[in-house]
Amino acid sequence: MSISESPRKAVAFSAEPTIRYIKNSSSLKNPKSPNMAKRIFEKFDGRELTDDMLGEAAQLFNENYGTWGEDPTNPKIKPGKSGSRVRLSKSRLRAQYLPDNATCSYVRVTVDDRLAGNAFACRWSYEDKTVCWVTQLVVHGDFRERGLATGLLIQLRQDDDAIYGIMSSHPAACLAAAKAFGSNGHTILKHFVADNLTGGINSVAVGSIRDNAEAIMKVSPISYVKGAELRGSLFDPEDASGVVSSVYTNFFVDHTKPLKALAWVRGGLDWPLGKLLDGYEFLLVIEVRRRDRSRSRSSSRPQSSP
Repeated sequence: MSISESPRKAVAFSAEPTIRYIKNSSSLKNPKSPNMAKRIFEKFDGRELTDDMLGEAAQLFNENYGTWGEDPTNPKIKPGKSGSRVRLSKSRLRAQYLPDNATCSYVRVTVDDRLAGNAFACRWSYEDKTVCWVTQLVVHGDFRERGLATGLLIQLRQDDDAIYGIMSSHPAACLAAAKAFGSNGHTILKHFVADNLTGGINSVAVGSIRDNAEAIMKVSPISYVKGAELRGSLFDPEDASGVVSSVYTNFFVDHTKPLKALAWVRGGLDWPLGKLLDGYEFLLVIEVRRRDRSRSRSSSRPQSSP
């Protein structure tokens, strides 16, 4: 449809209610506060995104994604770039994440009519299986640690998806993906739990990443996914860097906050993806077992909001 037309919202009945109520920042500080905030998840086909929606998505990215780090491979880096916000224009967002030759989806969540987070995904076929790859996941800094990332990814799930993938420098994104797409994903769809994000990562089959990631990514219609270079001991047994499953993207985002989060995560569980180096992102690929896909389908019945 034309981008000047009003978008048609996709109604996807799942066990995660479209409208939920969560405590806002003031009630988190004061548990006795009666104030509540309404959050709404919406899913769109990539062709339905208007320029206004892309503008809002670009603003969310520019204000919350992260900052540039030092790039040792580029001695001609512009002065002052390090520490500045990573920015993405509306036109570049459409070109990179909504290519004409791909099937794309967009999910957003609003809290009291304020855009609190969103996710882009692209689908393609690999050996007659549908791959769903999360190409961007951003949550506003004011609404993190409330399960919104997991909720966004749950809304992306479809019955015919067989493989899910994500590249991210932040362990929280990988934890959310493992929780939403992993072997216990049907349980999350039935009983959405935002508090414990570490459950799914322990069941990740790293052997499947080793055996399939390269071939899956080489047929991606998303250029930066297709061109990413696999790194880590999972792909090179002689790699002694401590990296296990990563990609080298030549994208030097500051890793200060992701590394702090990684230290916290590794203090509480056996993190399977290894270290995070500059210019790298973690690589997570999850193959959905047929039984789990069947359970997910059976649990996708409309439920009333709490």
